[in-house]
This record gives sequence, structure tokens and C-alpha cells, in this order.
Amino acid sequence: MTYQHRAADGRELELPLGKVVCIGRNYADHALELNNPIPKEPILFIKPATSVVPMEQPFHVPVDKGAVHFETEMAVLIGETLRAANEQQAMHAIAGIGLGLDLTLREVQDQLKQKGQPWEKSKCFDGACPLSAFLSPASVNDLTDVQIRLTVNGEVRQDGNSAQMLTPVLKLLSYASHWFTLEPGDVVLTGTPAGVGPVQPGDQLRVELVDLLRVDTSVL
Repeated sequence: MTYQHRAADGRELELPLGKVVCIGRNYADHALELNNPIPKEPILFIKPATSVVPMEQPFHVPVDKGAVHFETEMAVLIGETLRAANEQQAMHAIAGIGLGLDLTLREVQDQLKQKGQPWEKSKCFDGACPLSAFLSPASVNDLTDVQIRLTVNGEVRQDGNSAQMLTPVLKLLSYASHWFTLEPGDVVLTGTPAGVGPVQPGDQLRVELVDLLRVDTSVL
């Protein structure tokens, strides 16, 4: 499936698909549910562009590599180059706000962590990052008060708020830009609230920024 950044009204955005910068353990309750320590500063890792697929279309998950877990996240589309930026510069660089699923091969990740190895095999496979269309930044009044919800087969599985983030969005963008340049078309996934769990073929998903954006999709 070909992915192109789009606005929530269906327009294609003139931004190339770049890297996806992910923030690990940005919600304390999620860190605790996986028996991970709460970090003192953001944990950064990157998914490649090849992992991105449109969330609105049914997507595949690997069925031969152990459990695939969903991690629902608010996604930030970058519209201007950010390098060692402050929070005000980060705010002006936001081109859109949307949804992302950081799909994770959980058993593979656990094995890699036990060996002290990087997580790429568990996080970067093809299709590991379904992304929604993006709202205009003006559509989101307060980035520190956005409800993020995932419903699987009619059951609410994740229901958190960006107010619970250990590091809020603008500070995250600034922090990441001090380690590597964020470029137009890059996407930052801002962390997942508690409630992560397995997803499998046949599941029906509703992914929401509550009262702002909703995507109904399914797993093949």
C-alpha cells in the first residue's frame, strides 16, 4: 500500500514521507505495565519510511514472529526543518496532528532487550507504523490535553490523555532536534498510554483523538 501524507479533509500534502521518530515510555503507566523503569529523559528510536502504511486501509501484521502489540499514539507531522530548536520554533514547525500505531513484535523485543541489542527487528518491519491523515495544527487547541483512545472489537483498550506525558509535545520536539535534525515530512510519535496488547488478523480497530479525529480500520 502506497502512503502519502494527507490532510484530514482528504487533500494530499506536499511533504515527502521521511523518518518516524518514536518516543519510548513517555507515559509512566505504560512503562510500569511492561515492568520498565520510568526514564529520566526521553527515549528516542526511529522507524524507517518503509514501515509506514495508511491507517485508514486494512493493514497486515506478521503472523509468524510472535505476538504483535498495538501502541496508540498522537502523531506530529513536521513541516519545517528543526535543528537544535527551542519550543517556540518547534510549535511553528508543526504541520499536522494525527494518529499513529507503533506496532511492536513484543516477544522479539523482549528477546532483544535481554541480549542488550537494539529494537529494530521488533519495531521497524514493513507495516509497523500505520499513520492517519493529519489535522491542521489550529484544529487542536491544547496539545497538553488530547484524549487518545483505541477500541478493539468494541472494547476500549487504551484511553489516556496527553496531559499524562512525562515530556510534553513541544519539549519532545525540541529535545529530539538537539540530537538529530527533524526534516519536513518527518513524523514524531509521542508515546503510548497504558493498555497495550496483542492485535491479530480479523480485529476491528477504532483509533481516536477524541472529539478531533477518528479512524475505523481492520487487521488483515
